[in-house]
Amino acid sequence: MSNFLMQILEKEGVPTHFVEELNDRETVVKKVSIVPLEVIIRNISAGSFAKRFGVEEGIVFDEPTIEFSYKNDDLHDPLMNAYHAIALKLATREEIEQIKSMAFKINDVLKAYFLKLGVKLVDFKLEFGKTADGTIVLADEISPDTCRFWDAQTNEKLDKDRFRRDMGGVEDAYKEMMHRVFGD
Repeated sequence: MSNFLMQILEKEGVPTHFVEELNDRETVVKKVSIVPLEVIIRNISAGSFAKRFGVEEGIVFDEPTIEFSYKNDDLHDPLMNAYHAIALKLATREEIEQIKSMAFKINDVLKAYFLKLGVKLVDFKLEFGKTADGTIVLADEISPDTCRFWDAQTNEKLDKDRFRRDMGGVEDAYKEMMHRVFGD
């Protein structure tokens, strides 16, 4: 799914690390150094956002929000703002602006794509990398592990929340997402 979505994004002018899918388990990607920021785009209140701000899940935002967290497992990926990232030299001001612009474009493309499949793109995490020449590209993955997907009619969760919340049906939800993306 991630490779397929990367190709859609490439066609829409978003540079990615994707080069070629070799088989079901192997993909050739551009060598990048990961920018140590996780970028979270939110279209609807859910998960940690709802908990952190004491709001119910399901509030559709007038415009998407963006959050950054410091990609550091030892520190449990703490939230940070652009000024923190610049102060810590994780990225330059220009790189952050480019990442923000790319992230919102990715959101526009994927939100429209998934809505055609009857799926709401609630929120998702992105990672970016720099190629040897310094070009910022989308890296890592886009999947039900990194996105919150809800059925557009029922709001049924079709993502990793089924596991996080011990709801069961994780495999079925992932299969449903694969079916919606690829058909039978």
